Amino acid sequence: MAIAIEDIRKLKELTGVGLTDAKVALVEADGDFDKALEAMRKKGLTKAEKKGDRETREGIIDSYVHSGRIGVVVEVNCETDFVARLDDFKRLAHEMAMQIAAMNPQYVTEADIPAEELERVRQEALASDTLKGKPADIADKIVEGQVKKHFAEKVLMNQAYILEDGKTVEQYVKENIAKLGENIAIRQFKRIELGVNE
Repeated sequence: MAIAIEDIRKLKELTGVGLTDAKVALVEADGDFDKALEAMRKKGLTKAEKKGDRETREGIIDSYVHSGRIGVVVEVNCETDFVARLDDFKRLAHEMAMQIAAMNPQYVTEADIPAEELERVRQEALASDTLKGKPADIADKIVEGQVKKHFAEKVLMNQAYILEDGKTVEQYVKENIAKLGENIAIRQFKRIELGVNE
């Protein structure tokens, strides 16, 4: 079966894989572009998971100011200076600054939540009336669910990504790891809102 070169190029651009890999994916999908794209995305995200442990020492600091009232500075890291200079990487950093301005997270990842804050929220959940008369194992699950829900909007990586429905920030970052071929980490951010002291 002949595969159109336009489809190969389009698949390469969308997934960040080489031309040969794009062609192989299209052949394996019997020329079905959407099927090939889905297969390559899955492969790319699997590769992104593996890259997640690699060290990120390069990157950029980006900023965003919304209506003169909210300002954000964010540090986004990657593995090489080459990737840090790419427009796609700069766009990601800027979109993260916009996300932080819009959604006001307090932590980058769940690992950044202080243990005492986690314990405080857990104790509040344990004191809740909803646990009365519930078996211990069910109560534990309810408490875990309440703690997770409490921090869902406060953790940047867990937030819904504002520019694409049905996707979290973490999923969007992983897509960019797959596309750019390097580990990417949001190291830190600072959000300032006019008239609000934190």
